[in-house]
Amino acid sequence: MVKKWWHSSVVYQIYPRSFNDSNGDGIGDLKGIIEKLDYLKNLGIDVIWLSPVFKSPNDDNGYDISDYEDIMDEFGTLEDMELLLKEANNRGIKILMDLVANHTSDEHKWFIESRKSKDNAYRDYYIWRDPVDGHEPNDLGSTFSGSAWEWDEATGQYYLHLFSKKQPDLNWENPIVREEVWKSMNFWIDKGIGGFRMDVIELLGKIPDEKIISNGPMLHEYIREMNRNSFGDKDLLTVGECWGATPEIAKMYSNPDGSELSMVFQFEHIGLDQIPGKDKWDLQPLNLIDLKNVFHKWQTCFHDDGWNSLFWNNHDTPRIVSRWGNDKVYKIESAKMLATLLHGLKGTPYIYQGEELGMANIKFKDINQYKDIETLNMYKDRLNKGYKHEDIMESIYAKGRDNARTPMQWSDEIDGGFTTGTPWIEVNPNFTEINAKEQVSNPNSIYNYYKKLIEIRKNNEVIVYGDFEMLLPEDKNIFAYVRTLKDSKIVVVCNFYENEVEYNIPKEYEEKKEVLISNYGLSLTGRLRPFEAIMYRV
Repeated sequence: MVKKWWHSSVVYQIYPRSFNDSNGDGIGDLKGIIEKLDYLKNLGIDVIWLSPVFKSPNDDNGYDISDYEDIMDEFGTLEDMELLLKEANNRGIKILMDLVANHTSDEHKWFIESRKSKDNAYRDYYIWRDPVDGHEPNDLGSTFSGSAWEWDEATGQYYLHLFSKKQPDLNWENPIVREEVWKSMNFWIDKGIGGFRMDVIELLGKIPDEKIISNGPMLHEYIREMNRNSFGDKDLLTVGECWGATPEIAKMYSNPDGSELSMVFQFEHIGLDQIPGKDKWDLQPLNLIDLKNVFHKWQTCFHDDGWNSLFWNNHDTPRIVSRWGNDKVYKIESAKMLATLLHGLKGTPYIYQGEELGMANIKFKDINQYKDIETLNMYKDRLNKGYKHEDIMESIYAKGRDNARTPMQWSDEIDGGFTTGTPWIEVNPNFTEINAKEQVSNPNSIYNYYKKLIEIRKNNEVIVYGDFEMLLPEDKNIFAYVRTLKDSKIVVVCNFYENEVEYNIPKEYEEKKEVLISNYGLSLTGRLRPFEAIMYRV
């Protein structure tokens, strides 16, 4: 395999609205990110993935873009963005922009023109259809509840929106649309960004008339065309969000020939705690054997023919310490265990802001305290269908996107030191005990544990390129594996639960141990304590 800089990198995702507010308006901004670059440099990360900062009316927290070549007023100016790029680059940190090319805002100039008349020059930038028997063209549904078709009275047609009705889908069959996207990508490449995270990229090849949404027949041709016309001849990191990816599809995206992307986010592990055939709000307990099987598949499917991403959480998913750890009695131990498990794997790790502190899910008492459009739409939809308020709230507590969007907890000062104003969404009240100020100076903190894991990855090529072998595959409590590269072997052993358990690792992996990191100290005793994790060389 040809070695790439991003193979050994660690990426940190920033949700700008909730990261750091520099001007007291209650909303995080670009200058606030600049203020915290040294914190990130100290952690050891190489790349920042910046959730969208483009001009937007904020119907879906920036994922509804009204101008791809300007900055949202709340976040600052184009000059602030250029300064962020400069200051990050001075610290050896690259910036990934979040490319949302499946849809725009309905306030984008293209859509404003498109809806003026059927013969407008921009009409074919979007997907318009006549009614069928006085109704929607078909029964496609929106991810945010309800129909994916919105009636437009002015021109007597429906337009497609797979998300909010204020997020009309672009028509990727139109070559002019594709050229417009390349132009905007090159605008940012010329400013010195390190690459792109590509939102819902698997939807670009949709054929809505045939109800083909993901992985349409032209998808990979569009991506290869994008590659040729923008980043293909540059040494950039590109990662696509692909909820429906299989190993075979992921190999196409991340083919080392460089014709498409660097890697994808696949989400097979993310769906394991929802009832099969239902949606994410219908909960079931995680089965560790299922999790091990999914990780085994994705760790062994790539050889020299693709690359993987590694993540526990992002802006759309709940906090991992609350989801599969224990955010009460064992919050420190379980956060460190989950970090150990992930950062010993093959692939490029992504840390979501606050994960390195063990930030936890939020439980707002009132539905009106929530801000996320998906959550609010689901709440109304399920109430109308007869679900109990209490049951809906339990689903929101577990899976709501606002779990990841409460402000970063910088200190034990008011509102966690995030703002001097009123935060746009309430801060988790546990900021007095979980915050960056306390953890950076505490050698035993979750933050410094993450810092050590990042150092271990950078100093051990076996973690970056080594083969993966699952140990104890049928054990219902322990997640253990070995990474091997030539004569180097590193073993990771994790008790996934809060009960003490016995373990029996094969003898060849137990002799002459050199412990690299552990969340309970530096010895294995034949029993694993609650959420105990250890990584060692043999």
